[in-house]
Amino acid sequence: MKHLTLSSGRTIPVLGQGTWYMGEDPSARAAEVAALRLGLQLGMNLIDTAEMYGEGGAEEVVGEAIAGRRDDVYLVSKVYPHNASRAGVRAACERSLRRLGTDRLDLYLLHWRGNVPLAETLDAFVQLKDEGKILDYGVSNFDLDDMLEAVALPGGAGIVVDQVLYNLAQRGIEWDLLGWCRERGMPVMAYSPLESLTSEQAGLLGRPQLRAVAARHGKTPAQIALAWVLHQEGVVAIPKAVRLEHVRANREALDIRLSAEDLAQLDAGFPPPQRRRPLAMR
Repeated sequence: MKHLTLSSGRTIPVLGQGTWYMGEDPSARAAEVAALRLGLQLGMNLIDTAEMYGEGGAEEVVGEAIAGRRDDVYLVSKVYPHNASRAGVRAACERSLRRLGTDRLDLYLLHWRGNVPLAETLDAFVQLKDEGKILDYGVSNFDLDDMLEAVALPGGAGIVVDQVLYNLAQRGIEWDLLGWCRERGMPVMAYSPLESLTSEQAGLLGRPQLRAVAARHGKTPAQIALAWVLHQEGVVAIPKAVRLEHVRANREALDIRLSAEDLAQLDAGFPPPQRRRPLAMR
């Protein structure tokens, strides 16, 4: 599995597993755990979750999936903005650690920006890192203006990742944020790399340019869409899958090599941004 090096010197896998919407339906738990375990067996050792997902339910699913193999997993979770005060971050982190059955997170993110001053959240992150409860910290759903403000604050230099919505149909970050992150060696974590809503995903995967590239490679449109995200410099992808065949397909996407012809055809079907746009979010 390819890794990117963070500014802290630690590394992060470029392909992981997302858990949004997991932990909400008890009848789906066994399938969710099985999918995450298969992903780990296939080398997708990054698992991304959040206290928001299923109000802790997804973290419990992850905890079950990684039991007995914690040292093999790169574990990411996120704190709600309304829990992002100094005391709130600590309490939220402790709850997440209990649900996950671990004593540490590899990466802890502010899920999106709220009303708590960023300086307060960063101070809490620094303290948790000093104590070894988190090994690195970062942010999610921050646009360039947010990032410029954050990195100028005490503790801001320790931000190692920005997790944002990024896929073929949502390329707005290429206008400014992605380049800025690349210049600083700060990976972007792409959530919903295949889009998250069924109608949007159908629209994304049904476009003729994508289908043509998929046919050329003998792969599915979804695999090509994920391979495109993985092709981007400095980007980590965290697709979610519950069906085992989708887990295997996601792993296979890492081995797809897109040609200049492929990339040009995808650009024609999914043009890069021509102006700055508000940060897309889910």
